[in-house]
Amino acid sequence: MSDNYNDDKKEKRKTLLIRVRSAALLTLIAFAAIIPGGLVLLFVNSAVACLGMYELQKTVNVQKTLLQYISSLACGCLYLAAYLQKQEWMVPLFMIYLLILFACMVVCYPKYNVTQVMVTFASLIYVGLGMSYIYLTRTEVTNGAFIVWLIFICSWISDSGAYLTGIAIGKHKAFPKLSPKKSVEGCIGGVLASIVIGILYKLVLDLLGFDLIDYPALILICGVGSVFSQIGDLAASAIKRFCNIKDYSNLIPGHGGILDRFDSIIFVAPLVYYLGYFLG
Repeated sequence: MSDNYNDDKKEKRKTLLIRVRSAALLTLIAFAAIIPGGLVLLFVNSAVACLGMYELQKTVNVQKTLLQYISSLACGCLYLAAYLQKQEWMVPLFMIYLLILFACMVVCYPKYNVTQVMVTFASLIYVGLGMSYIYLTRTEVTNGAFIVWLIFICSWISDSGAYLTGIAIGKHKAFPKLSPKKSVEGCIGGVLASIVIGILYKLVLDLLGFDLIDYPALILICGVGSVFSQIGDLAASAIKRFCNIKDYSNLIPGHGGILDRFDSIIFVAPLVYYLGYFLG
């Protein structure tokens, strides 16, 4: 009994160490891409988006098919439009993309069904467009070089805060059918952690002489951002449950796939962009 307990404890420590190492590497990559911005961020952002789209398409078995290759090309066009600041290209791009996907369904019938086509189409909006707001926030929002980090505070810090609070005092289940381990206390803790770290981040920037955003706007962004972060996490969990999978992939040791780690960012990034744009 004691040996089993010790083995279980060692396994948990090993898993935690792997998760911490992966998180540290992701943080370094984020710094390396976001600080210089420009083409470096554009390339990294688009590559991560393509991988996330691939993982979503894998749930309906269209990975490494014509539909997946077309979607990767469409993702490249989406990020080209973002780089050239041609947002007016995006609606025509989505329409052309949808028509091409349906044309593939017709020409290749019965290889692809309507579910596969629509999930492939949705992957560009859900993952590709959602993640593009990291780049757009960095390049288009006033003080974007600093505002962009609120995306990660609202997602990753919120996630950690919710997890730790849930372990410490979590008693009331928030979503028993969808995510049994999530508690009401954890959800609240995530919001508070996001706001507190956001305020500390602003205080540091103020001491260094950099401008971010005023406190009411900051608290609004961090608070609402945390809520959106948790919705994004739960949405990704719902997709996995419908598809009967544990993780989207094993690309990131200890975390799963791109969508397992960036699911909340997909929801938070557009929110931070628009609130930062209008409140900045």
